[in-house]
Amino acid sequence: MTTKKIALENMNWDDLRIFMAVVRAGSISIAARQLKVDHSTVSRHITRLELCLGGALFKRRRTGLEPTDLATGILPHVEVVEGGVVGLREKLRGNADDPVGPVRIAMMEGIGSLYLTRRLAPLAERYPGLIIELVTSPQQVNVSRREADIFVSFFEPSGQGMSYHCAGRFVLNLYGADAYFRAYGRPQSVDELDRHWFTGYLDDMIQLNAVRWLEEVIAEPRMRFRSNSMIAQMTAASAGLGLALLPRFAVEAESALEPVLEETVRVSRGLWLSVHHDLQYVERVKAVLNYLDERLRDDQPYLNGSS
Repeated sequence: MTTKKIALENMNWDDLRIFMAVVRAGSISIAARQLKVDHSTVSRHITRLELCLGGALFKRRRTGLEPTDLATGILPHVEVVEGGVVGLREKLRGNADDPVGPVRIAMMEGIGSLYLTRRLAPLAERYPGLIIELVTSPQQVNVSRREADIFVSFFEPSGQGMSYHCAGRFVLNLYGADAYFRAYGRPQSVDELDRHWFTGYLDDMIQLNAVRWLEEVIAEPRMRFRSNSMIAQMTAASAGLGLALLPRFAVEAESALEPVLEETVRVSRGLWLSVHHDLQYVERVKAVLNYLDERLRDDQPYLNGSS
């Protein structure tokens, strides 16, 4: 039985919208849950779009659905359509001065939980209609695939269709607790670090080289505690398990930790803000992006330890 091709003129936005959801989810069932429709509805729209385009859009793999060359080829054009629809909605809502709706920000756990969440109240007061969604991720988040609206990273991001810039920097210093100093002494020079214990990241679980900051201080640290969580590393150091290299914002409320060799042990990282080209003009996203830019700029003396 031959399936009749649907004329391109009959392509509709719902087909394209659901296609984008499947690309981002990598699965029809996950996309269906996210869209709050059933599996068959998603499959029907994908089939309809494939008939319009005259080819398959996905290959089935063990890990999920993989976009075909046809899907990859139309993706940038569909994103332009999506951006236009989103922009039109924002325009018709007329909420430039009072943006409404969710904005998803993705970043590493430490800076998200220990820095940003403590500084969101002014944003909420300024724009009460916004809903901030924070995703803490140990890996690069793809804003091109709309995994988040805004990505805050410690490295210059890569990918197509993105706008990004370095909004500032932060410094990491070495910290230890009095319990540790009583047991092992307080290092007086960098040369003494070879005989001290450290807490740090699990090497086999590091997905971003930007967090290999301890290696910039000491080539082969003696590790007594490892975790994929900066918060766990900080807590372990507070309990006296070892020294930890941490940003200032991480120890803001941790009174047990004291800086060690503050003037000589300093590691710096950039703070990059990235957003999809089409989303940077959406009022709710623009409001949050501008706030983050403003906040990071104003906090530079604090983040870099000069105030």
